[in-house]
Amino acid sequence: MSLLDLGIRYPIIQAPMAGVQDCALALAVSAAGGLGSLPAAMLGPAELRRALSELRESGRGPFNINFFCHHQQALDPAEERRWRQTLAPYYAELGLAADASLSGPSRAPFNAEHAAILAEFKPAVVSFHFGLPAPELLDSVKSWGAKVLVSATTVAEARWLAEHGADAIIAQGLEAGGHRGHFLSDDLSLQQGTFTLLPQIVQAVKLPVIAAGGIVDGKGIRAALALGASAVQMGTAFLCCPEASTSALHRAAIHSEGGHHTALTNLFSGRPARGIVNRLMRELGPLSSIAPAFPYASSALSPLRRAAERGGDAGFSPLWAGQNVSGCHPLPAAELIASWIEAAELA
Repeated sequence: MSLLDLGIRYPIIQAPMAGVQDCALALAVSAAGGLGSLPAAMLGPAELRRALSELRESGRGPFNINFFCHHQQALDPAEERRWRQTLAPYYAELGLAADASLSGPSRAPFNAEHAAILAEFKPAVVSFHFGLPAPELLDSVKSWGAKVLVSATTVAEARWLAEHGADAIIAQGLEAGGHRGHFLSDDLSLQQGTFTLLPQIVQAVKLPVIAAGGIVDGKGIRAALALGASAVQMGTAFLCCPEASTSALHRAAIHSEGGHHTALTNLFSGRPARGIVNRLMRELGPLSSIAPAFPYASSALSPLRRAAERGGDAGFSPLWAGQNVSGCHPLPAAELIASWIEAAELA
């Protein structure tokens, strides 16, 4: 499979980024010749159907619809109590009741209802994070000819995905912002940078490989293609586009002195994800055994985040970003893509 067989003009995929985008960014990227992506893991059925309708009615396709494939654990009440006790001083500081209401899991794994909704719209591309869904669900997605892209953070994961039905591998380097896509092992010492991981995966599998992590400009695109990538996936570079829904506080953090200081943290969701270091990460340590399992850590943090953000404070907000924010410019997505294509000499 060639990525260009999907009908995209340029080998650029916009990374799906829950919480900082909706259909607008996906539409802009696809209109500019790349592959726009919609993060769907946090959308309810009605929201997902509305978003897919908007994408289809635009006539701009193709689009990539992204889901998580984590194994949903039951909430552990003891874990939740410890987490709330840890956060209690912050609740008191912000004048919040200790029993502030909790929201349920904010990220659902791909399921039969998702598959049924997708079948109504038949998107050209469906991508998964944290592995692949059950075989019957994967078969459903492939039944209308959708191409399946999946994140791998190690060579072992890439091989596993190639053997279990992926059509292309996203080689997610350690530099990438947002959640790590690992699924075979939780050992973070196995994670590698993009430009060491990429050529190893290219050599290990006979599928197209998409480079992700730390690529924010035309030079990065050219380097990834030279190492054997069929395309690149870029997320952080789109965060400050007017089509993104990135908050003003998040944009300010990216352009602040501390914007280049990122770390992997499990505090905001329960799984390691890369974001700009803020107060919560500094004071509790970015990786903590106290945080509940994914995705429950976010529930008790939600009241803190809302209260702090109302006061202009992002100290309790997940400020997802990759290690390289130098490509974050407040320019329309089409202008950014045009500049990258020119610099990468792909026109």
